[in-house]
Amino acid sequence: MDSRVDNKRIDTMPTEADSYTPMSSALPANATHWMSVWRRNYLVWKKLAIASMIGNLADPMIYLFGLGLGLGLMVGHVDGVSYIAFLAAGTTASSVMMSASFEAMYSGFSRMHVQRTWEAIMHTPLTLGDIVLGEIVWAASKSMLSGAAIMLVAGALGYANFPSMLIALPVIVLTGLAFASTAMVITAIAPSYDFFMFYQTLALTPMLLLSGVFFPVTQLPGIARHVTQALPLYHAVELIRPAMLARPVESAALHVVVLLAYVVVPFLLCAWLFRRRMMK
Repeated sequence: MDSRVDNKRIDTMPTEADSYTPMSSALPANATHWMSVWRRNYLVWKKLAIASMIGNLADPMIYLFGLGLGLGLMVGHVDGVSYIAFLAAGTTASSVMMSASFEAMYSGFSRMHVQRTWEAIMHTPLTLGDIVLGEIVWAASKSMLSGAAIMLVAGALGYANFPSMLIALPVIVLTGLAFASTAMVITAIAPSYDFFMFYQTLALTPMLLLSGVFFPVTQLPGIARHVTQALPLYHAVELIRPAMLARPVESAALHVVVLLAYVVVPFLLCAWLFRRRMMK
């Protein structure tokens, strides 16, 4: 009798094969499943859409008009345009960066760790990769609204050229995807909300100051310029500013390739990190 009990215990113990989750589960199952995650987040967000949009626009608008009109009186013209027109393009790119990063970090972490929404979704045919991709595209969608709204305000006030500024719309989408994907890596390793302050202080703030948002990158020392050219915000500004000012873009292919790299590489990394985290 004891042997039968022991055998039953052995048979019911989880084996390594049972507990093993293939790496393919960390990747999207197909090209459309992630849309369910995006739609779920949209349905929740639209209940507070107005308050959310005001919150996302308030900070960049303060920078635009506070610095653009105040500091602009002392600075005058930069690169042949008024300082507020120069700043408008940088503010558009930086608002996309902040909106995508904050949505992917704070809201994404809440759904993954606090509310455990991801665990519930993983009981459906969707894979972890579908969830991560849906979260990234959702964060990019919210950031696109912020960037497009600021660009339209700048255009209505004469600080951006229409219709050339419409060329910046796909760049805004790509920029949102790049920063959402990068921020999801931080979300994958964050033990709590407080952890995000390190990324905000050590990455986002220096990027905001060094990437040509407030002043031309040519004013930086040589070493700082080389470092800046590796940052995604720099490449976003270099694409968005010429479009808004109706100027030709230099090295457009290079800027696009760098932003695409910031979309793909962090996505693969965070998919692997989330797989390890969700298996614990």
